[in-house]
Amino acid sequence: MWHWLIVLAVVLLLFGGGKISGLMGDFAKGIKAFKKGIKDDEDDGKDSSVSNRTIEGEATSEQKDRETVA
Repeated sequence: MWHWLIVLAVVLLLFGGGKISGLMGDFAKGIKAFKKGIKDDEDDGKDSSVSNRTIEGEATSEQKDRETVA
């Protein structure tokens, strides 16, 4: 456990507190953007599945073409 404290102290000395907090802020923004992108993709998938369904009793254009040929 104590070796992690030494590693943390060395990292703080090398990068400084301000740079580390800036990196963590950028990391958090990246995670938020990723989650938003995933959510947007899921929402787009739901919208397209609804638009691809046919209402019961409604003929598709392919069915109408078959009826006119027959």
